Amino acid sequence: MTAREQIIAQFLSNTNWSNAVRAPLAGDASLRKYQRLGAGIDGRGTVLMDADPALGNDVNPFMRITQYLRSINLSAPEIFAAGEANGLLLIEDLGDALYARVVQDDPSLEAPLYEAATDVLLDLHSAAPPALDHYDTAMMTKMAALAFDWYQLGAHAAVDIRAKTAFSSAFSALLDTEIGQPSVLIQRDYHAENLLWLPTREGTARVGLLDYQDALLGHPAYDLVSLLKDARRDVPEGIEEAMITRYVHASGMGNASFRNAYHVLGLQRNLRILGVFARLSMHFGKLSYIDLIPRVWGHIQRDLAHPVNQPVADILIAALPAPSPEILQRLKDKCATIPTL
Repeated sequence: MTAREQIIAQFLSNTNWSNAVRAPLAGDASLRKYQRLGAGIDGRGTVLMDADPALGNDVNPFMRITQYLRSINLSAPEIFAAGEANGLLLIEDLGDALYARVVQDDPSLEAPLYEAATDVLLDLHSAAPPALDHYDTAMMTKMAALAFDWYQLGAHAAVDIRAKTAFSSAFSALLDTEIGQPSVLIQRDYHAENLLWLPTREGTARVGLLDYQDALLGHPAYDLVSLLKDARRDVPEGIEEAMITRYVHASGMGNASFRNAYHVLGLQRNLRILGVFARLSMHFGKLSYIDLIPRVWGHIQRDLAHPVNQPVADILIAALPAPSPEILQRLKDKCATIPTL
C-alpha cells in the first residue's frame, strides 16, 4: 500500500464507507482521480474525489462552488465527507447518465436536454453570484494565446512571436469592446461530458453538474458557448440556434450584442482549447486529445467567419495552420516530449 493509499484508507475509516467496495471511474483532463464506492452502512453509494495536494490540487474551490450551486437549488453533488488537507472528498453519486450518453442512446432527447441545460444557465445568471476572480480581458487574451504557445509550437516547432503579439493586442481591444465587465458565475467546462440527466428530479434540478471548481465571474454567453460549441460532440446547428434564441428571449438581453459576445467568446474559448489539447498531449502525454482538434478547429473557423471577429481573422488565418493529417501526426509524434510548461 502506497503512502497515498494509506491516507485514503485512513480518511475512509472515519466514514460510512470504510468497508465499501471501490471501483475506478473515468477521470477528466485534470490531475484528479475518482473512485465509485459501493453502499456504505447507510445504504448509499458515493464517489471518492482524490485530488492530491502534492500535484497542485485544492478541493476548497470545489467545496465552495458546490455549496453555492446547491444554495440556489441546482444539482451539484452533496458532499458527505471532506478531508481538505489531504485533498479527499466523498460526494453524492449522481449516476452515469451523462448527456453525451443519453443523447447517443435516445436522440429524441437531445432538444429537451439542451433546453434544460440552457434553463440552468438562466437560473444561475439570475442569482447573485459569489465573490470570485474575474475572467477578464487580460486573462482571456492570455488563454486564447495558448493556441500559439502550444498548437503553433507543435505544428511549426516555433512560436511566431510577432503574430502572437499582434493577435493579443487586437483581441484584447475586441474583448474590451464586445464583452464588458464580468457579471455572472461561469463554470467554464459546461458541456455534455460534465452534465448528468436526472429525470426523477424537477425543473432545472434535472441537470446534474460536475467539474465547476474553476468557476470565475464572466460574461453570460460563456457557458452557453461551452455547451453548444462542444469539443467532444457535434451539436446540430438547429439546436445551437434554438438555445441561443431561448436564452436571449428569456434573459431579456439584446440579441445583437449577445450574439456578438457569443462569437467572440466562442473564438476565445476554442483557441484556448486548441492550445490546451496540444499541451495535454505534448506535455502530459494524453495523446487522445489530438483527435478532438479538428472539431475545435471547425468551431474556430465558424467564429472567424462572423464579422465581429474581423479584427483578428487575418492574423489567425495566416499564423495558425489547419490541422491536416500531417499536422495532427506531427503533434502526436511530440506526445510527452516537452517536460516543462
